[in-house]
Amino acid sequence: MPPALVRRLPGAEGGAPLPRLYRPEEIAEALGCSAWWVKDRARRGLIPHTRVGRAYRFTAAHLAEIVRLHEERPKRSLSSAPASQAATSPPAARTRAARPPEPTTAPTPGRLRARPPRRTQYETVA
Repeated sequence: MPPALVRRLPGAEGGAPLPRLYRPEEIAEALGCSAWWVKDRARRGLIPHTRVGRAYRFTAAHLAEIVRLHEERPKRSLSSAPASQAATSPPAARTRAARPPEPTTAPTPGRLRARPPRRTQYETVA
């Protein structure tokens, strides 16, 4: 690339080149999502961005950070735990806390049953 076409920081002698700024539409295309999603997340402050006036702009470092923020790591499963740890841990620790079974008051099939009233409607107070 000819040196005349490389943008440099103003006032810096042979200074660092300016970073390339991407529009939300370009970031959305790279991420495979909508530009609305990118602008909404930037407005809420959930993804890194730069504001130039009223416009949202992104650098390559911002894009890499967005990808890193939304990365999901695999969860450890019991099969990946060491055998000694799996054998020594009690079964209750590996499963959810057991709740006692709720009593079932299901009516017989095919027949509906009214629930008892919460209060009597015509009760008089003495």
